[in-house]
Amino acid sequence: MKLSVVFPSVMYREGREGITRLMQGIEAIGFDELDMFDHVVMGHETPTRRRPFYPPEMPIMEAFMVLSFAAAVTQRIKLGTSVLVLPQRQPALVAKQVSTLDTLSGGRVRLGVGLGWQRSEFEALQQNFGTRGQQMEEAIELMRAYWRDEQVNYDGTFYQAQAMAMEPKPVQGAKLPIWIGGTKPVALKRIARLADGWMAMRAPNDPPLEQQIHSLKTYAEEAGRNPAEIEMQTALTPDANINKQSRDSRAQFYRDPDLLRQAAAQAKALGFGHSSIDCVGLFQAGYRTSEALIEQLGKIHEALREEVGTP
Repeated sequence: MKLSVVFPSVMYREGREGITRLMQGIEAIGFDELDMFDHVVMGHETPTRRRPFYPPEMPIMEAFMVLSFAAAVTQRIKLGTSVLVLPQRQPALVAKQVSTLDTLSGGRVRLGVGLGWQRSEFEALQQNFGTRGQQMEEAIELMRAYWRDEQVNYDGTFYQAQAMAMEPKPVQGAKLPIWIGGTKPVALKRIARLADGWMAMRAPNDPPLEQQIHSLKTYAEEAGRNPAEIEMQTALTPDANINKQSRDSRAQFYRDPDLLRQAAAQAKALGFGHSSIDCVGLFQAGYRTSEALIEQLGKIHEALREEVGTP
């Protein structure tokens, strides 16, 4: 099983030195990938807007800028987004950013994308929240065309290109992996048709992972694909009712490597070949410096490797 770490934006407080120390420490421990999640802005709660999943003041650095910095200070660790809210971004620009990052990192990029859940963020960026599903599908097709073709011609409902070129191509070319996050049937169908992998989430009230996996495989077969071609990743979190957990029980999960070991074993048994650890959970559990995070991540990595082995 491959093991990823989601980088905590809050470490900006330690400056360049602390960020570099943590990134290089994660690579030295032996993790396979360093991921970055995406939000450009966060909305405050208003009389007509629900409370966001995260505090609006939560620091979130821009994903591609962080990964570009990581590419410069690391050597081998893979670099990914988990996940980028693709429909609120212009896809030709994203294709260029990803191609450049893949070129400068020596072919280390995996692009994870998702629809996004925050209507106010789309509105602030002057994008249409209601059409984001169709836009993401077109964006994926267009980006792959830019990474593959010398001359791109694309005539979609939302995006067009006529006799356009984009160079340099990514080191990985059009095979640069695009993974999609989501749990609803429409998301699983989209993954089955378009994605190289599925980034599963464990949200309250979602069907069991076993049921989602069965649905994904069924949709892949209906789309004429071999389900085995679609890789799968899940985050190692306390349980499916994470928002109902007390703060102390959540913190204990990230403090006890054996609890993460059990979660990884369950994921592997379900067929997941990738798992990820969110450093925000570790930070909230009390590991609030780069040194403390590196020490705890080392213990977690050792426990997980004993359980799931190396990829």
